[in-house]
Amino acid sequence: MAEILDLKKLIKFKSDNITRDMLSDKPEMRIALMCLEAGQVLKPHTAPLRLMMYCVQGKGIFTVGEEEFEADEKTAILCDPMVPHGFKATLGERLVVMAVVTPVD
Repeated sequence: MAEILDLKKLIKFKSDNITRDMLSDKPEMRIALMCLEAGQVLKPHTAPLRLMMYCVQGKGIFTVGEEEFEADEKTAILCDPMVPHGFKATLGERLVVMAVVTPVD
């Protein structure tokens, strides 16, 4: 059975906080969509999971470990388990990120 996630219809913003929606929550893969207004930040944090942060819309600064990367639409950033990661919409525009996490064997 196929699941279709039409991101164009799922993107929504809040002026006072990051919008976070869990699009799929299965043991083998979780998918979250986060929408940030310009200036909003998801502070670096760790998780015991393998992660892909995919920039769907806009541009921002992504943190992985001690490194920072500027990324824009259609860029994927991969992160190993327990490495601090986060992102911020500090480049004067909105940022939409789809995070896909999978367990570590």
